[in-house]
Amino acid sequence: MSWSALPAAGPSSSDPVTLDEAADRATDAASWVEENWSTWLSIGLRIVLILVIALVLRHVIRRALTKLIDRMNRSVQSVEGTTLGGLLVNAERRRQRSEAIGSVLRSVTSFLILGTAALMMLGALNINLAPLLASAGVAGVALGFGARNLVTDFLSGVFMILEDQYGVGDTIDAGVASGEVIEVGLRVTKLRGDNGEIWYVRNGEVKRIGNLSQGWATAGVDVMVRPSEDLDRVRAVLGRVIEKMAQDEVWGERLWGPVEILGLDSVLLDSMTVRLSAKTMPGKSLAVERELRWRIKRAFDEAGIQIVGGLPPVMEQAPAPDPTAAMSAPSALASPSSPQSQAAAPLNPVPANLPGPSPSPSNLSK
Repeated sequence: MSWSALPAAGPSSSDPVTLDEAADRATDAASWVEENWSTWLSIGLRIVLILVIALVLRHVIRRALTKLIDRMNRSVQSVEGTTLGGLLVNAERRRQRSEAIGSVLRSVTSFLILGTAALMMLGALNINLAPLLASAGVAGVALGFGARNLVTDFLSGVFMILEDQYGVGDTIDAGVASGEVIEVGLRVTKLRGDNGEIWYVRNGEVKRIGNLSQGWATAGVDVMVRPSEDLDRVRAVLGRVIEKMAQDEVWGERLWGPVEILGLDSVLLDSMTVRLSAKTMPGKSLAVERELRWRIKRAFDEAGIQIVGGLPPVMEQAPAPDPTAAMSAPSALASPSSPQSQAAAPLNPVPANLPGPSPSPSNLSK
């Protein structure tokens, strides 16, 4: 488009304009419009066409992504409720993961399509894009430096979701916090702790993740019995407990392998320890250990096998008899030198040949 045909302004707006000059100016303006209207029309049509194609393409791609995500969610819901679905599939986890991936793809698609359309429309207007792109690059660097934590959280969340490092229902140890995942976002992951507290963990702060719900878990139980117990008998009782537990419908699903009796783990003077181990469903090892201890205790009580361990029991003993209880109290007369013994002793008679006292004259007169 050429701007050379634009009529120049008059010498001064305050000068009087004659009728001939006004007619000349109108003629020049009409000729300028007549020369450039085709260019304007072509540019306008090109911009409208670019915008329409971009919007239609964006709508088609977003709709296709939405249908794909809905199909994935329906396939997960169809599996839910079966044995395989109860063990391996978490519908909420898959739904949130697919929604997050779909949101990322829709955002990236919209950015690419609309950004490309904007550049094409600016090029149609014969605008030099080099300074504009340079300015946009500088602004992007400044924005990225100022919001680097936000960008780090977003990128970390994208890769965590794409790699399926964890999902809703998983029990994880994220270093800064641990608990059950209740929501996974592109910037923040929400955890529920053991005491019910809610942790909001930024994805960029997570340096390591320990997922306790992937693969399988191990349940271990130590049974301590007296060293005088028959080991073959103990093994037989444990075998019956293991067989009954494996045949149980509920606990059979949680056991992903047979419960193994590994043997004696330790032998002491007052006890010996029998070690049991089992491969369980993720997150169910603690429940399996508790149920196994419960069944072993009942079976041992029925078989008369005593479980020992911990502090020795305090037995209530009868008081020792007093050795002096059967003895009578000492009598005061037992000692011959006591006044009581001397008072109770008989008086000895005076011998006759001993000279007695001479009678007094008064006694003789009487």
